[in-house]
Amino acid sequence: MKRRQFLKTSLLAPAAVAVSPAPARAAPEKARVEQYRVLGRTGMRISDISFGAGQVPSASLVLRAVDQGVNYFDTAPDYGQSEAIIGEALAKLGARREQVHVASKFCRPVGYEEGVSHLQLGATKADYKSAVEGSLKRLQTAYLDAVFVHAIGGVNDYEKERRRLLDEAMLSAFQELRQEGKVRWLAVSSHGPYHMERLLTDAVGSGHFDYVMPAFNFVKFPKVPEVLRLARERNVGVVAMKTLAGAKDAGVLGPQDVPFEQAAFKWVLKHPEVAGLVVTMKRVSDLDLFLPASGAPFTAADQRVLDRYAAAFGTDYCRTGCSDCEPACPAGVPVASVLRFQMYFTDYGDQKRAMAEYAALERKADVCLGCEPSPCNAACPHGVPVAAKLHAAHRDLGTRV
Repeated sequence: MKRRQFLKTSLLAPAAVAVSPAPARAAPEKARVEQYRVLGRTGMRISDISFGAGQVPSASLVLRAVDQGVNYFDTAPDYGQSEAIIGEALAKLGARREQVHVASKFCRPVGYEEGVSHLQLGATKADYKSAVEGSLKRLQTAYLDAVFVHAIGGVNDYEKERRRLLDEAMLSAFQELRQEGKVRWLAVSSHGPYHMERLLTDAVGSGHFDYVMPAFNFVKFPKVPEVLRLARERNVGVVAMKTLAGAKDAGVLGPQDVPFEQAAFKWVLKHPEVAGLVVTMKRVSDLDLFLPASGAPFTAADQRVLDRYAAAFGTDYCRTGCSDCEPACPAGVPVASVLRFQMYFTDYGDQKRAMAEYAALERKADVCLGCEPSPCNAACPHGVPVAAKLHAAHRDLGTRV
């Protein structure tokens, strides 16, 4: 090589190195389910973090969740288009349908103008069977893994709710559906606000129910552990819901060692009786935020996060399952229900459902507007400004969209 050619080649070499593409970096791994637990006598191994489909936007999110290890999906006929969307996903899964577990409810797919959708006391065996047949059609599946008697304890009448829980028409319908291969297991859910623990204890003790789904979080459920222990003794499974204690915006707390949602989930899952929890998933980022809690231990850092949340929102959060203030109300307003619907409206972003549930109440919070001196405030053991929250609830929920 001539000297001039050598110098030209040498001078060009560094430039060639500088523009060479960097080695491709591996894409960050997606968060995945790391633990599956047996759901009582059903034998189902469910993802400890599972999919609440109350506001599911698309089949693609369902399929992405399956790919990331989620295998339990909670839906209902009255969750908008939830069953149809999950049905679209199940059709695409094909033979993989057997790898996932789908639970729905004994409900009617009513519109927002029609009020309560859960089948009530007095529904016939045909009503119960028709509800499941409708779910199967929308879900494009031959069977449900489970069907729920849903929202037991929503009415402040223990005997009436107990009769609904153990309704012979419902039990007979379930047995026929099971014999026909259309439903595998029977379950019951309750977020109160009335007699939740007592009714779930009845359910566990009856021998009819294969698993229960209580509201359960770190804020205030002192009697739920008793239900959990009895369930474990009877080999009745437990799935938890309402685990985020109102789902307030924890971002206002500033930087945390652990995301609040993960800390709250790990607190629930540290109870060995709980097979898993369902949480509403609406976007891909929810999977990324929630799934790192799967299989993870509850730590001191998690407890610090929960303590900060409780300090910030303890007097703002109306405890699901609590109705301690209601006896003080001279007008008989179902305070706990009203404020739960307000939680759906404000914190869950589920405005239409919240307004429909509120519209179906016999007594509403309009009577609270002129109530002085608001005895509900003094009756709340947690310092929640009940009257002000009732006023806000009626303002938000009392105007139909």
